[in-house]
Amino acid sequence: MEESWSQLGKEELDHQYSPSHWSHRMDKDAVIEAHVRETTEGTRKSRAVTRTALNIQYGDRDSEKMDLYLPEGEPTNFPILVYIHGGYWQFLSKEESGFMASPLVSHGIAVMVMDYDIAPKGDMDTILAQVRCSIAAVLRLHPQNTGIYLCGHSAGAHLVAMALCTDWKKYGVTPDIKGAFLVSGVYDLLPIIHTYVNDALKMSREVALKNSPIQCVRQINTGACPMVIVVAEHDSPEFHRQSQLYFQSLKECGLGVSYVQVDGTDHFDVIEKLAQEDYVLTQLILKMIFDKP
Repeated sequence: MEESWSQLGKEELDHQYSPSHWSHRMDKDAVIEAHVRETTEGTRKSRAVTRTALNIQYGDRDSEKMDLYLPEGEPTNFPILVYIHGGYWQFLSKEESGFMASPLVSHGIAVMVMDYDIAPKGDMDTILAQVRCSIAAVLRLHPQNTGIYLCGHSAGAHLVAMALCTDWKKYGVTPDIKGAFLVSGVYDLLPIIHTYVNDALKMSREVALKNSPIQCVRQINTGACPMVIVVAEHDSPEFHRQSQLYFQSLKECGLGVSYVQVDGTDHFDVIEKLAQEDYVLTQLILKMIFDKP
């Protein structure tokens, strides 16, 4: 598993794991600025047009808050999509994460987004525990939900993949996870410890192995939950390799998984476009939720 990336020098690894270097639309600084602007504005729009419950405490720390975007009226039996943001575990927040809520809420789907303690304040174990706690909290808040769907982007896709391996008894809940969308994710953390990304995370090899989805495929305990592994056409070769390797590992374990490359997108607009109802991934989410037998 290590062979292909371990032959790359640090400079090339840094390049491969710098998604902004691979955008076909704009330069590396501009694409990040545009992403923050787009997702912040999208979140503001979602808050303006949907019913919200903001800054709900899901844990003991002041930082442990989540936002809910809710369907109109007083239904209690809606599906819930949990979105986990990216930012290499050290950037972004729920304030930029509600951008996709509007088209989903309009179809009767609740959306939850959450904050976790980004590095260096939070380490990998802390962040993952917070993600799991937030999922448990939204379940307790809305126990009559008709199913939980998980969606994560980049580092958020890694966190979703690890959440699928959770022993939920420890959290006092039994979530009915019915689907997962992992978009432009990282599934093997070993290369990451050799890049600039680890400067803030300070992961050891042991921590990286323990928290690598590729090492935990057999621990996935969501039954027949369909999974969709998504990669952008203009993600780096390493992101493509990781996505393909994880997809194959899931498939070999007999899990229901599909692989989607979204042509014409880079690491950033592949997720930004979820704000559009006619976008291919938005349609895939709607199809997964409503076309189930």
